Amino acid sequence: MTTLSSARAAAPASATPETPPETPPETPPETLPGADRPALLDRGEPGPFEVLNPDATRPVLLICDHASRRIPRALGSLGLDNADLHRHIAWDIGAAAVTRHLAHRLGACAVLGTYSRLVIDLNRAPGAPESIPPVSDGTPVPGNTDLAEADEDARIAALFEPYHAEVTRRLHHLWRISGQAPVLFSVHSFTPTMRDGGQPRPWHVGVLWDRDGRVAEPLMARLAAEDGLVVGDNEPYSGWVVGYSVAAHAGSAGLPRAAVEIRQDLIAGDAGAAAWAGRLAEALDGILADPALYTVEPAALSDGQE
Repeated sequence: MTTLSSARAAAPASATPETPPETPPETPPETLPGADRPALLDRGEPGPFEVLNPDATRPVLLICDHASRRIPRALGSLGLDNADLHRHIAWDIGAAAVTRHLAHRLGACAVLGTYSRLVIDLNRAPGAPESIPPVSDGTPVPGNTDLAEADEDARIAALFEPYHAEVTRRLHHLWRISGQAPVLFSVHSFTPTMRDGGQPRPWHVGVLWDRDGRVAEPLMARLAAEDGLVVGDNEPYSGWVVGYSVAAHAGSAGLPRAAVEIRQDLIAGDAGAAAWAGRLAEALDGILADPALYTVEPAALSDGQE
């Protein structure tokens, strides 16, 4: 029987090591000319974001904050060994591949981060404890310890600000050319078990949302209709508490929005990522076909009048 869950249940049997044997290769974004490159990044290094389907006109924007485990050359390995840089602490394993397949299936534009969340987490507000974590899931990150304010500012200027400026630009562009409030859909993945005292996580996928359930609620219902699929309602994280990107870009503007968290052992290889992108695309198709979706939520309009 399919389960829609916001509480813990028995964990599924499948599990995969932290370093998947079939991790899809990253497709490097275009590099920026030297004159346009933020100071942290060397000439020839990828820019701070990658855009897929830049000419798409559908009023839907996909984002993937934790798409890459790349570290700028200037920062070395942040003092971590290669095994740690392949773990979930460095990136959302499989999320980039799901986003690529989903962008293709939906014919939608997508913006992906191109550097590791350990350098700076694009889904946390600058200055927050997890923005540049000195410890992640019990693992010390030497390159993030006792940073000078100038070093933090350099990471914000080189990676965080350009990524979010591009997300803002793309949303404005889609809104302008379509005349409709665009949907923002964020793709993440989660580790089956945290090393730092965590219990096995039973969900195959979680849908994260806040006060606006226009995308999230029908998405959960459609996913839960698949026999055997355990769907988390604001699990393993809550859209009310965790995260920055969706709230900053869509929540404040009242745009339709949702985020998904897919368990990493299910999407570590490209076949699994493609299958999950197909599952999401099928579930989203009917939701995105409703013309009434592409409006600013009434609560946001009311807030703006107070």
